[in-house]
Amino acid sequence: MFISFEGPDGSGKSTQIEALAAELRAAGREVVTVREPGGTPAGEKIRAILLGEGGTVPVDPRADALLFNASRAQLVADVIEPALARGAIVIADRFADSTLAYQGYGSGLPLDALRAIIRFATAGRIPDLTLLLDLDAGHGLARKSGRGRTRFEEGFDAAFHERVAAGFRALAAAEPTRWHLLDASAERGHLAAQISTIVRGALAATR
Repeated sequence: MFISFEGPDGSGKSTQIEALAAELRAAGREVVTVREPGGTPAGEKIRAILLGEGGTVPVDPRADALLFNASRAQLVADVIEPALARGAIVIADRFADSTLAYQGYGSGLPLDALRAIIRFATAGRIPDLTLLLDLDAGHGLARKSGRGRTRFEEGFDAAFHERVAAGFRALAAAEPTRWHLLDASAERGHLAAQISTIVRGALAATR
């Protein structure tokens, strides 16, 4: 099974992914966790450009979309497809829906054009289950501080992040069978329990 976590910056995806992965591994499942951008040697170099590590480099939204998908293509080929082929559960900290939310809803690029780029980069691979950790954009940004802040937190205004958050909600509403929207402001343990219930149900349905 391929599971992706999506949501605005600061929504707590990494924390919940760690909790879910630990639970599944304790149950005897092989779990592979990946992050975007990155996850491969080439992807990590692209990540440094995209997230502004080591100094912010201005990037046009179209270049953003292409670079994210270049990293994604390598991740799918090198990590995701081989893991799924051997029966592992793959959990991704962001996947293609982030391109639609950030470069589409956030930066205003045409969604159809972005979807075409995504299809090429992923060879059509789509998550089986997507968990949206929904959070007010301002609240999420307030959670991020210091070295944890990237080019997207530092260089984009509040209106951009509000459009991104709204975009995620629109994507979830359009595909309710794949997406589950969760309140990321909930207590951490309560949110983890909700995620566990959803994932266990999805895994049971595939047997």
